[in-house]
Amino acid sequence: MAMVTVAATQMACSWNKEENISRAEKLVRDAAGKGAQIILIQELFEAPYFCIDQSPEHFALAHEVDNSPLIGHFQALAKELAVVLPLSFFEKAGNAYYNSLVVIDADGSVLDLYRKTHIPNGPGYQEKQFFTPGDTGFKVWQTRYAKIGVAICWDQWFPETARSLALMGAELMFFPTAIGTEPQDPSINSQPHWTRTQQGHAAANLVPVIASNRIGTEQSKYIDGLETTFYGSSFIADEFGELVAQADKTTEGVLVHSFDLDAIAKTRISWGLFRDRRPAMYQTLLTSDGKQQGGR
Repeated sequence: MAMVTVAATQMACSWNKEENISRAEKLVRDAAGKGAQIILIQELFEAPYFCIDQSPEHFALAHEVDNSPLIGHFQALAKELAVVLPLSFFEKAGNAYYNSLVVIDADGSVLDLYRKTHIPNGPGYQEKQFFTPGDTGFKVWQTRYAKIGVAICWDQWFPETARSLALMGAELMFFPTAIGTEPQDPSINSQPHWTRTQQGHAAANLVPVIASNRIGTEQSKYIDGLETTFYGSSFIADEFGELVAQADKTTEGVLVHSFDLDAIAKTRISWGLFRDRRPAMYQTLLTSDGKQQGGR
Protein backbone atom coordinates (compact mmCIF):
# COMPACT_ATOMS: atom_id res chain seq x y z
CA MET A 1 0.00 0.00 0.00
CA ALA A 2 1.44 3.36 -1.08
CA MET A 3 -0.63 6.01 0.64
CA VAL A 4 -0.18 9.68 -0.20
CA THR A 5 -2.12 12.62 1.19
CA VAL A 6 -2.76 15.65 -1.01
CA ALA A 7 -4.23 19.09 -0.41
CA ALA A 8 -5.94 21.75 -2.50
CA THR A 9 -6.08 25.31 -1.17
CA GLN A 10 -7.82 28.54 -2.09
CA MET A 11 -7.49 32.15 -1.03
CA ALA A 12 -8.03 35.76 -2.10
CA CYS A 13 -5.13 37.94 -3.24
CA SER A 14 -4.34 41.65 -2.91
CA TRP A 15 -1.60 43.99 -4.13
CA ASN A 16 0.22 43.40 -0.85
CA LYS A 17 2.57 40.64 -2.03
CA GLU A 18 3.98 39.95 1.43
CA GLU A 19 0.45 39.42 2.71
CA ASN A 20 -0.31 36.99 -0.14
CA ILE A 21 2.82 35.00 0.58
CA SER A 22 2.03 34.92 4.29
CA ARG A 23 -1.53 33.75 3.60
CA ALA A 24 -0.31 31.01 1.25
CA GLU A 25 2.25 29.89 3.82
CA LYS A 26 -0.47 29.66 6.46
CA LEU A 27 -2.54 27.42 4.17
CA VAL A 28 0.46 25.21 3.48
CA ARG A 29 1.12 24.90 7.21
CA ASP A 30 -2.54 24.12 7.86
CA ALA A 31 -2.53 21.44 5.18
CA ALA A 32 0.71 19.91 6.44
CA GLY A 33 -0.76 19.87 9.94
CA LYS A 34 -3.62 17.78 8.55
CA GLY A 35 -1.16 15.29 7.10
CA ALA A 36 -0.87 16.59 3.54
CA GLN A 37 2.36 15.69 1.77
CA ILE A 38 1.74 17.34 -1.62
CA ILE A 39 0.05 20.74 -1.38
CA LEU A 40 -1.27 22.83 -4.27
CA ILE A 41 -1.48 26.63 -4.19
CA GLN A 42 -3.45 28.45 -6.87
CA GLU A 43 -2.09 30.05 -10.04
CA LEU A 44 -0.03 33.28 -9.80
CA PHE A 45 -0.93 33.78 -6.14
CA GLU A 46 1.82 36.31 -5.42
CA ALA A 47 -0.41 39.10 -6.76
CA PRO A 48 -3.90 39.68 -8.06
CA TYR A 49 -4.58 38.10 -11.45
CA PHE A 50 -2.93 40.95 -13.33
CA CYS A 51 -3.97 39.63 -16.75
CA ILE A 52 -7.33 41.31 -16.19
CA ASP A 53 -5.89 44.17 -18.29
CA GLN A 54 -2.97 44.78 -20.65
CA SER A 55 -0.95 47.30 -18.66
CA PRO A 56 2.77 46.82 -19.38
CA GLU A 57 3.52 47.84 -15.79
CA HIS A 58 2.64 44.28 -14.76
CA PHE A 59 5.81 42.93 -16.37
CA ALA A 60 7.67 44.22 -13.32
CA LEU A 61 6.11 41.36 -11.32
CA ALA A 62 8.22 38.74 -13.14
CA HIS A 63 11.41 37.12 -11.82
CA GLU A 64 13.98 34.70 -13.15
CA VAL A 65 13.90 31.24 -11.60
CA ASP A 66 17.30 31.55 -9.93
CA ASN A 67 16.62 34.90 -8.26
CA SER A 68 12.93 34.56 -7.40
CA PRO A 69 12.30 35.49 -3.76
CA LEU A 70 8.99 33.65 -4.00
CA ILE A 71 10.61 30.36 -4.98
CA GLY A 72 13.30 30.76 -2.32
CA HIS A 73 10.71 31.38 0.37
CA PHE A 74 8.73 28.26 -0.44
CA GLN A 75 11.84 26.13 -0.85
CA ALA A 76 12.60 26.82 2.78
CA LEU A 77 9.03 26.08 3.80
CA ALA A 78 8.91 22.81 1.84
CA LYS A 79 12.13 21.67 3.50
CA GLU A 80 10.93 22.65 6.97
CA LEU A 81 7.62 20.79 6.61
CA ALA A 82 8.89 17.96 4.36
CA VAL A 83 6.15 18.67 1.80
CA VAL A 84 6.05 18.88 -2.00
CA LEU A 85 4.91 22.21 -3.44
CA PRO A 86 4.02 22.75 -7.10
CA LEU A 87 4.59 26.52 -7.21
CA SER A 88 3.11 28.88 -9.80
CA PHE A 89 4.97 32.12 -10.64
CA PHE A 90 5.50 34.78 -13.34
CA GLU A 91 8.81 33.97 -15.01
CA LYS A 92 11.23 36.30 -16.79
CA ALA A 93 13.74 34.54 -19.04
CA GLY A 94 15.86 36.93 -21.07
CA ASN A 95 13.38 38.94 -23.12
CA ALA A 96 10.66 36.31 -22.79
CA TYR A 97 7.99 36.02 -20.11
CA TYR A 98 6.16 32.85 -19.14
CA ASN A 99 3.35 31.64 -16.92
CA SER A 100 5.42 28.98 -15.19
CA LEU A 101 5.73 26.67 -12.24
CA VAL A 102 8.41 24.72 -10.47
CA VAL A 103 7.95 21.63 -8.36
CA ILE A 104 9.73 21.92 -5.03
CA ASP A 105 10.45 18.53 -3.48
CA ALA A 106 10.18 17.71 0.20
CA ASP A 107 13.88 18.49 0.75
CA GLY A 108 13.45 22.00 -0.63
CA SER A 109 15.12 21.30 -3.97
CA VAL A 110 13.65 22.60 -7.23
CA LEU A 111 13.11 19.58 -9.46
CA ASP A 112 12.24 21.19 -12.79
CA LEU A 113 10.40 23.98 -14.58
CA TYR A 114 7.17 23.87 -16.60
CA ARG A 115 5.91 26.71 -18.80
CA LYS A 116 2.19 26.94 -19.54
CA THR A 117 1.42 25.44 -22.93
CA HIS A 118 -1.99 26.90 -23.75
CA ILE A 119 -2.28 30.69 -23.42
CA PRO A 120 -5.85 32.06 -23.33
CA ASN A 121 -7.02 35.48 -24.38
CA GLY A 122 -10.33 37.22 -23.79
CA PRO A 123 -11.94 40.01 -21.77
CA GLY A 124 -10.46 39.91 -18.29
CA TYR A 125 -8.04 37.11 -19.23
CA GLN A 126 -5.47 38.93 -21.38
CA GLU A 127 -2.70 36.37 -21.06
CA LYS A 128 -1.35 36.71 -24.60
CA GLN A 129 -0.28 40.23 -23.63
CA PHE A 130 2.12 38.84 -21.04
CA PHE A 131 3.06 35.23 -21.71
CA THR A 132 5.01 33.52 -24.45
CA PRO A 133 3.55 30.04 -25.14
CA GLY A 134 5.47 27.49 -23.13
CA ASP A 135 8.37 25.63 -24.76
CA THR A 136 9.05 22.93 -22.15
CA GLY A 137 6.42 20.41 -23.24
CA PHE A 138 4.38 18.66 -20.60
CA LYS A 139 6.26 17.47 -17.53
CA VAL A 140 5.98 14.91 -14.75
CA TRP A 141 8.08 14.90 -11.61
CA GLN A 142 9.22 12.04 -9.41
CA THR A 143 8.81 13.57 -5.96
CA ARG A 144 9.45 12.02 -2.58
CA TYR A 145 5.83 10.90 -2.28
CA ALA A 146 4.53 10.28 -5.81
CA LYS A 147 5.12 10.83 -9.50
CA ILE A 148 3.03 13.88 -10.29
CA GLY A 149 1.93 15.77 -13.39
CA VAL A 150 1.26 19.49 -13.13
CA ALA A 151 -0.16 21.90 -15.69
CA ILE A 152 -1.59 25.40 -15.41
CA CYS A 153 -5.18 26.70 -15.63
CA TRP A 154 -6.18 26.87 -19.35
CA ASP A 155 -4.11 23.70 -19.89
CA GLN A 156 -6.69 21.87 -17.79
CA TRP A 157 -9.41 22.27 -20.42
CA PHE A 158 -7.50 20.15 -22.96
CA PRO A 159 -7.80 16.35 -22.86
CA GLU A 160 -4.42 16.22 -24.58
CA THR A 161 -2.82 17.71 -21.47
CA ALA A 162 -4.19 15.12 -19.09
CA ARG A 163 -3.56 12.20 -21.45
CA SER A 164 0.03 13.32 -21.97
CA LEU A 165 0.64 13.52 -18.23
CA ALA A 166 -0.92 10.09 -17.71
CA LEU A 167 1.12 8.54 -20.52
CA MET A 168 4.26 9.97 -18.92
CA GLY A 169 3.41 8.14 -15.71
CA ALA A 170 1.68 10.73 -13.54
CA GLU A 171 0.03 9.10 -10.53
CA LEU A 172 -1.68 12.37 -9.57
CA MET A 173 -2.49 15.48 -11.64
CA PHE A 174 -2.43 19.01 -10.20
CA PHE A 175 -3.89 22.13 -11.81
CA PRO A 176 -3.30 25.58 -10.23
CA THR A 177 -5.99 27.92 -11.56
CA ALA A 178 -7.36 31.46 -11.75
CA ILE A 179 -10.88 31.50 -13.17
CA GLY A 180 -14.10 33.28 -12.40
CA THR A 181 -16.70 35.53 -13.96
CA GLU A 182 -16.54 36.82 -17.53
CA PRO A 183 -16.42 40.64 -17.46
CA GLN A 184 -18.16 40.95 -20.84
CA ASP A 185 -21.12 38.80 -19.71
CA PRO A 186 -21.73 38.43 -15.95
CA SER A 187 -24.49 35.87 -16.63
CA ILE A 188 -21.91 33.25 -17.69
CA ASN A 189 -21.17 30.69 -14.98
CA SER A 190 -18.41 28.38 -16.17
CA GLN A 191 -17.80 26.73 -12.79
CA PRO A 192 -19.85 23.53 -13.36
CA HIS A 193 -18.30 23.10 -16.81
CA TRP A 194 -14.82 23.75 -15.38
CA THR A 195 -15.31 21.13 -12.69
CA ARG A 196 -16.85 18.47 -14.96
CA THR A 197 -14.11 18.85 -17.56
CA GLN A 198 -11.46 17.93 -15.02
CA GLN A 199 -13.56 15.18 -13.50
CA GLY A 200 -13.59 13.73 -17.00
CA HIS A 201 -9.79 13.87 -17.18
CA ALA A 202 -9.58 11.92 -13.94
CA ALA A 203 -12.07 9.30 -15.10
CA ALA A 204 -10.68 8.93 -18.63
CA ASN A 205 -7.15 8.41 -17.36
CA LEU A 206 -7.95 6.78 -13.99
CA VAL A 207 -5.71 9.35 -12.29
CA PRO A 208 -6.87 11.63 -9.43
CA VAL A 209 -7.06 15.36 -10.18
CA ILE A 210 -6.40 18.16 -7.68
CA ALA A 211 -7.37 21.74 -8.65
CA SER A 212 -6.84 24.98 -6.70
CA ASN A 213 -8.59 28.19 -7.73
CA ARG A 214 -8.61 31.66 -6.19
CA ILE A 215 -11.51 33.48 -4.54
CA GLY A 216 -12.53 37.12 -4.15
CA THR A 217 -13.33 40.00 -6.48
CA GLU A 218 -10.41 41.76 -8.15
CA GLN A 219 -10.49 45.06 -10.05
CA SER A 220 -8.20 46.40 -12.72
CA LYS A 221 -5.83 49.07 -11.44
CA TYR A 222 -6.11 50.93 -14.72
CA ILE A 223 -9.59 50.40 -16.21
CA ASP A 224 -12.55 51.64 -14.20
CA GLY A 225 -15.33 49.10 -13.78
CA LEU A 226 -13.31 46.12 -15.03
CA GLU A 227 -13.46 43.33 -12.43
CA THR A 228 -13.57 39.57 -12.03
CA THR A 229 -15.02 37.53 -9.19
CA PHE A 230 -13.14 34.27 -8.87
CA TYR A 231 -15.35 31.34 -7.95
CA GLY A 232 -13.08 29.13 -5.89
CA SER A 233 -14.70 25.68 -5.88
CA SER A 234 -11.27 24.06 -5.56
CA PHE A 235 -11.61 20.30 -5.50
CA ILE A 236 -10.09 16.85 -5.35
CA ALA A 237 -11.46 14.17 -7.70
CA ASP A 238 -10.59 10.50 -7.39
CA GLU A 239 -9.53 8.17 -10.20
CA PHE A 240 -13.15 7.61 -11.22
CA GLY A 241 -13.80 11.35 -11.50
CA GLU A 242 -15.89 11.47 -8.32
CA LEU A 243 -15.52 14.60 -6.22
CA VAL A 244 -14.17 13.48 -2.86
CA ALA A 245 -13.73 17.06 -1.61
CA GLN A 246 -14.80 20.48 -2.90
CA ALA A 247 -14.64 23.98 -1.44
CA ASP A 248 -17.32 26.63 -1.78
CA LYS A 249 -17.00 29.75 -3.93
CA THR A 250 -16.02 32.26 -1.26
CA THR A 251 -14.23 30.68 1.70
CA GLU A 252 -10.48 30.50 2.18
CA GLY A 253 -9.43 27.01 3.15
CA VAL A 254 -7.77 23.67 2.69
CA LEU A 255 -9.05 20.35 1.33
CA VAL A 256 -7.21 17.15 2.23
CA HIS A 257 -7.62 13.60 0.93
CA SER A 258 -5.53 10.42 0.92
CA PHE A 259 -5.05 8.03 -2.00
CA ASP A 260 -3.67 4.51 -2.19
CA LEU A 261 -1.52 4.78 -5.30
CA ASP A 262 -0.92 1.03 -5.54
CA ALA A 263 -4.63 0.29 -5.54
CA ILE A 264 -5.24 2.99 -8.17
CA ALA A 265 -2.47 1.57 -10.36
CA LYS A 266 -4.09 -1.87 -10.23
CA THR A 267 -7.44 -0.38 -11.23
CA ARG A 268 -5.85 1.56 -14.09
CA ILE A 269 -4.17 -1.57 -15.43
CA SER A 270 -7.26 -3.74 -15.07
CA TRP A 271 -9.46 -1.40 -17.13
CA GLY A 272 -7.20 -1.75 -20.16
CA LEU A 273 -7.61 1.86 -21.27
CA PHE A 274 -3.91 2.20 -21.99
CA ARG A 275 -3.54 -1.35 -23.29
CA ASP A 276 -6.21 -0.74 -25.92
CA ARG A 277 -5.04 2.65 -27.13
CA ARG A 278 -4.27 2.91 -30.88
CA PRO A 279 -1.73 5.75 -31.18
CA ALA A 280 -1.22 5.15 -34.90
CA MET A 281 -4.91 5.93 -35.43
CA TYR A 282 -4.71 9.32 -33.78
CA GLN A 283 -2.91 11.29 -36.50
CA THR A 284 -5.84 13.68 -36.69
CA LEU A 285 -4.80 15.01 -33.29
CA LEU A 286 -1.63 16.37 -34.90
CA THR A 287 -3.68 18.66 -37.15
CA SER A 288 -5.46 21.95 -36.46
CA ASP A 289 -8.32 21.51 -38.93
CA GLY A 290 -8.95 17.78 -38.62
CA LYS A 291 -7.58 17.08 -42.08
CA GLN A 292 -4.37 15.16 -42.46
CA GLN A 293 -1.81 16.32 -44.99
CA GLY A 294 -2.77 15.10 -48.46
CA GLY A 295 -6.27 14.29 -47.27
CA ARG A 296 -8.06 17.08 -49.11
